[in-house]
Amino acid sequence: MDTSRQLYDVEATGRQRGVYDDIKRTFRAPIVNWIFRTTMANAPHFLRYAWGQLKPLFDTRAFARYSVAYRDAVLTELEDATGIPTYRRSTVDVAPAEYDALRGQLATFDVVAPRLVFLFETMDRALHDGAVGTDPGATRAATAPFPAWLDADRGRPPTMIAAGAVPDDLDETVSSIQSFHGLGDDLPSIYRCLAQWPTVLDAAWADLGPFFESDGFDRARETTAELTATLVESTPYTPRLAPEDLRSAGFDDDTIEEMQTLFREFNTGAVESVLPTLPVYAATVDAEGVRNPL
Repeated sequence: MDTSRQLYDVEATGRQRGVYDDIKRTFRAPIVNWIFRTTMANAPHFLRYAWGQLKPLFDTRAFARYSVAYRDAVLTELEDATGIPTYRRSTVDVAPAEYDALRGQLATFDVVAPRLVFLFETMDRALHDGAVGTDPGATRAATAPFPAWLDADRGRPPTMIAAGAVPDDLDETVSSIQSFHGLGDDLPSIYRCLAQWPTVLDAAWADLGPFFESDGFDRARETTAELTATLVESTPYTPRLAPEDLRSAGFDDDTIEEMQTLFREFNTGAVESVLPTLPVYAATVDAEGVRNPL
């Protein structure tokens, strides 16, 4: 599988464009994430089948509650540790229009964070015959629809610096970020987005880096992992994505193994420390979503 290949939203047509439209509607975000773009480019039939299996899991009130609890778990630990730093436009020397763009783009990352975490955990388990829907929830929320108003019309499509185009004055900051997340020379989308505003990224990493290296952030990661596992196991809809299910649906062993490898890689490693940071960065510019229990 060539993970450098991607089918971008603007290039998608026909059924592929329809899947992308549905992903954006279901995720409530103006973006089709990399994991979908590269899967569509390499295995379009698999993604269409898998999305049909996964979509109901994201459309429940139980998932809505989880997405809110995920955000709150991370931000509560930060509040208890140091408080949430806030960056007004004037303090980070960003023009008004650029500040609006910054807030909108960070809101998008805030929206997709719990959805990606849940996607990776569900797919990783399902593709390896793991526990998905083994203890279906019996409450009304388990099958009730996702509230139409939650996360609606939030965010703007993120823009980013090109890979390898980090401004010279961010070299030290970016090196520290890569070291913390164990990324080598890579830089995740959130940081490539923030690098468009060097004063913001510098200030945010200086203020938040110590928290990300603290016991509080470790507790946040443990709590969110527990929330995710509970929802994956209690979902009332069990996606048919186990290897035998996929063989019955006509997928060959090579495709199955490629998908197992892809989603296992995305459910482990650096992503475990990157995704919980997304609500934090949004909160620094007052762009985070709802935190109260639903």
